[in-house]
Amino acid sequence: MLSPDLVAKAREELQEKPEWRLRDVQALRDMVCKDYPTLGTCLDDAFLLRFLRARKFDYDRALQLLVNYHTCRRSWPEVFTNLKPSAIKAVLESGFVTVLPHLDPEGRHIVCIRPDRWIPSHYPITENIRAIYLTLEKLIQSEETQVNGIVILADYKGVSLSKASHFGPFVAKKVIGILQDGFPIRIKAVNIINEPRIFKGIFAIIKPFLKEKIANRFFLHGSDLNSLHQNIPQMILPEEYGGTSGKLDISAWNELLLASEEDLLHDFSQLVLPGDSLPCETLVSGDADEKQCDESLRDSYTEVGPVE
Repeated sequence: MLSPDLVAKAREELQEKPEWRLRDVQALRDMVCKDYPTLGTCLDDAFLLRFLRARKFDYDRALQLLVNYHTCRRSWPEVFTNLKPSAIKAVLESGFVTVLPHLDPEGRHIVCIRPDRWIPSHYPITENIRAIYLTLEKLIQSEETQVNGIVILADYKGVSLSKASHFGPFVAKKVIGILQDGFPIRIKAVNIINEPRIFKGIFAIIKPFLKEKIANRFFLHGSDLNSLHQNIPQMILPEEYGGTSGKLDISAWNELLLASEEDLLHDFSQLVLPGDSLPCETLVSGDADEKQCDESLRDSYTEVGPVE
């Protein structure tokens, strides 16, 4: 149940009217049953409400997001088969992804991603994506997060070109498709710190595939922590990022996510397994051609020289 303040925020920002909520959910349910009778989705009020909120109660856009959500899950079996917290325990223990313990002043969780914690010889990059996806699935269970959205903090300190090269055109397009058009969460800001020189070139190439609103929410801070603190207050950041909330502790989030396995598996059990048929949808937005993106990304790696 939302607090009165969040009810007001949802009304203003998401066009959510509590008195119409049941009608809106039923309208989306009816559209699913009529247009996608074999979608194999959960039709619970709470589940459908996530998609309505993520698309500001625009029925058509919420329906497309729901279809995209299932398309993503079925088109990438390496990520979505056997998806559960215990299966990505090694990633969690590495500290690759965690959620900071404190909310920002807007009531948003901070998802902290540290690619330098990943050792490619230990497991493929898809394991990291599985961990991020499960983190988002856990966060979106909260109605507060559905309304407030999240903030991403990505620390690229120590990331070599050899490691960056694992994030090739195929993976890049898939991840963009999920985060931008295939998951019911509002990403309000992406703060990048300690990014290597190559990152700016790669970002310039993938930017045409980002919706303008999302692209404008990327902030590249380099090593300037003062710049970061203008977006995320020091009082909620760990010492590693010039904050005052103590050292970064990954154990609390890991324990919470691992303890949520039964709930998440119950939610996933209501969805059709990867591999089942569903009409393909275009997930990467923008005017640029996908083949052009592939070639441009490959060129960006080639121009920098041999992989480290």
